Amino acid sequence: MNYETICALATPNGVGALGIIRVSGNEALGIVNRCFEGKNITEVASHTVHYGFIKDGDEQIDEVMVSVFRAPKTFTTENSVEISFHGSPHIARKILEVLMKNGARMAKAGEFTMRAFMNGRIDLSQAEAIADVIASENEASRKVALNQLKGGISNEISVLRGDLLNFTSLIELELDFAEEDVEFADRTAMNMLLNRLEEKLNALMESFQYGNAIKNGVDVAIIGKPNAGKSTLLNALLKEERAIVSDIAGTTRDTIEEILHIKGTAFRFIDTAGIRETTDAIEAIGVQRAKEKIATAKILLYLYDEWDATPEEVIGFVKEFWREDLKVILLHNKIDLSKSNENEFDQILSNALIPEFTTTIIPISAKVQTGIETLKKELSSYVENLKTDESTVITNQRHFEALQKSLQSVRNVKTALTQSFHTELLAYELRYALEHLGEISGEFTNDEVLGNIFSKFCIGK
Repeated sequence: MNYETICALATPNGVGALGIIRVSGNEALGIVNRCFEGKNITEVASHTVHYGFIKDGDEQIDEVMVSVFRAPKTFTTENSVEISFHGSPHIARKILEVLMKNGARMAKAGEFTMRAFMNGRIDLSQAEAIADVIASENEASRKVALNQLKGGISNEISVLRGDLLNFTSLIELELDFAEEDVEFADRTAMNMLLNRLEEKLNALMESFQYGNAIKNGVDVAIIGKPNAGKSTLLNALLKEERAIVSDIAGTTRDTIEEILHIKGTAFRFIDTAGIRETTDAIEAIGVQRAKEKIATAKILLYLYDEWDATPEEVIGFVKEFWREDLKVILLHNKIDLSKSNENEFDQILSNALIPEFTTTIIPISAKVQTGIETLKKELSSYVENLKTDESTVITNQRHFEALQKSLQSVRNVKTALTQSFHTELLAYELRYALEHLGEISGEFTNDEVLGNIFSKFCIGK
C-alpha cells in the first residue's frame, strides 16, 4: 500500500545518552537524504549504518548515525530509516521539524505497528503482543507476550479454522446443488472437528484467568474490623511504613493501594477502612469503598484476633462476601498475644467453613512479622494453581471475548448438525464460526476495533 511517510521519536521523552527517530514510507530514504550530510542513502545497501549530520538548510543540527532498511524486509515492510542522535529533547524536536519540512508527517499512536499489520507483516494478535511485550513488568508476562508475538494463539486457531473452512466450502457447494439433494461434506468428520474445536476453545478460555493474573496483577483486599492490624500487615508486606498505624480505631478512612511482586506476579494490595457500623460520615464512605473493593478483588485477606472477635463473627463475614471466584484467606492476627485457646478458635472456624466455603487459615503477627512468608507462599500458590496444561495462555480481553463468541458459534453449528437443520442454515452458522475465529488474528475486523487497539500504543511504535 502507498501510505504517507511518517516519523516519530521511538525512545522515551526526556534527556538520555541517545535518542532514536523512526521514519517509514515509500519516500523515507529520499526525505532523510535531503536533510542528511553524509553518504547518499538512496544509493546505499539495505541494513547498513552511516555516519553524518542532520541539517536544516546550512545549519547542522546534530551528529548522527543513520540506519537504512529497504522494503520489504523491514518492520512495516516499507522503506525505513532510524536516526540515532544525542538524547536531547530539543534536538529531537529540531530533527522531527526538519523531517516534516521535507515531506514526512508525525506518526499517530501505534501507526508503525498498524502498518505492519495492514501490510501483512504480522496479524492482529501479534500486533497486540508487541504492546504487551513493551508493557511486561515481570518474567512470566514477558514470556507469554513473546509467545503471542511468535504467533502462539494464531497458530493454535489457524489449523482448526483451516479445517473448518474446508467443510464450509463443501457445505456452500451443496447449496449450489440443493435440488439434487447431495452431500459433499462428511457430517461425521465435521462433528469430530467441531468436538476438537470446542475442546481447544474451552482450554484456551480456561487459561485466561492465569493470563490475566500475570499480565494485570491480582487485586488483594485487606479487610477486617477497625484496629485488626490491616495497616500493620500492609507495612509488613511492603517492608516500609506505607500506612499510618495507630491504636485509635478507624484510622484508615480511605483505601490505600500498593503493588508487591511475589515470584514475578504483581499483587495489588488494598488496605481498606475497618468494616463496622458508624455514624461518622467520612468513615462511612471508607467502609462503603471497602465493600466495593471486596466486590472486585480476587483474593480477600480477612484479619481477626481472638481478643476482639468470635468465630461466629468471622463466619458471618465470610458468608456475607463469599463468591465462587474469590479466594478467602483468614489471617489470625496478633498470635504473639494469643490466649491458650488459639487452636480451638481456629478449629471452630475450620469446621464451620469447610467444605461449604474454601478458605485458608494462617496464624500471623503483623507486628512482629510472624507468618508473613507463609502468607506470601499462599498468595503465590493461588496464581500457580490457575495454570492449565494449555501451552498458549490468553492474556487479552478481546481474545477472550472472541473465543467466547467462537465457542457459541461452534455449539450452534453442532446443534444444526445433530438436528439436521437445512443446509442453508448450517452454512450460515459455519460462516459465523469462521468470522469469530478470524477476529482474533484480524482476518475479520472493522476500523473501530483497529482504531481502539492501536490508539493504546505509544507513538513511535
